[in-house]
Order: sequence, then C-alpha cells, then structure tokens
Amino acid sequence: MNKKILLSAILACSVFVISSCKTKVTPLSEKIAKVWTARLVKENNEIVYQNGATSNIKPGYSSYRLDLSSAPTAIIKDVDGGTYSGTYSLQGETKLLITGLNPQPTGTGGNLNFTITSIGDAELILTADQAYPKTGNTTNTYTLISAQ
Repeated sequence: MNKKILLSAILACSVFVISSCKTKVTPLSEKIAKVWTARLVKENNEIVYQNGATSNIKPGYSSYRLDLSSAPTAIIKDVDGGTYSGTYSLQGETKLLITGLNPQPTGTGGNLNFTITSIGDAELILTADQAYPKTGNTTNTYTLISAQ
C-alpha cells in the first residue's frame, strides 16, 4: 500500500514538473523589435537585390534599413537613401502597419502596410500590401535579416 502511494506521489510530481517546463513563446512584438537590413529584395517577384551578389539590379538596397527597435517608432532608410520616420503597429500576427512617415515617401500618403510572411529570430519576410511608387509601382517582398 505504501509503495502505491509513493509511486502515485512520484508520478504526480513528475507530471507536474514536465507540464511546467513549457517553452516560452516570444510574442511577435518582441520578435519584430530589431533593426533589419535587406538580404533579398524582389520587385514584382523579380530579384533586384541579394546581399553579397556582385551584379544587383538595384544595389541601393545594400543600405536599406528598417529600424523597429524602439517601439512604436519606425525608421526606414530606403533604397534611394532617403530616411523616413513614423510609428508602427501590428495587426494580429500577420500585418505590420507603418504610419505617419515624415517626410512622406512619394505616393504613399505617409503609410506603408506589409503582410508578415514569416518571422524568426534573425529573419523577417515582408510583402508590401500596395504597389510602391518609388520603385516604379512594383509590389515588393523584403527578406530582412537582423542587424543586431
């Protein structure tokens, strides 16, 4: 009888310990709060920039930066070298909204909206929800890597 009680107590403690050792899931707001630089950029599904490539169609993306490290402030250094600042917010787990950009990037009204295709600890893939006038009204996909 004592063995059964002892085994039951050990089993109960084991279940408790195992169930309390869950992996902490990092919230999207923490994952995204970094400085990101371009690794690969596609305009209308055509690769125009790849980090380290010698013959990029748009080498200006080598200086592209998306700074989301100080929420809710967003600072973008764009393909043309211009720097724009505004605020960002997340809409669910799939949307990044950047609003109030100053100065306003040409034809945007000061707002850029992206679908978050994927995010990891060191990589973020964003697809623009609208055509971007600065790049010839192309729809752009950015594969970004953490600069931190």
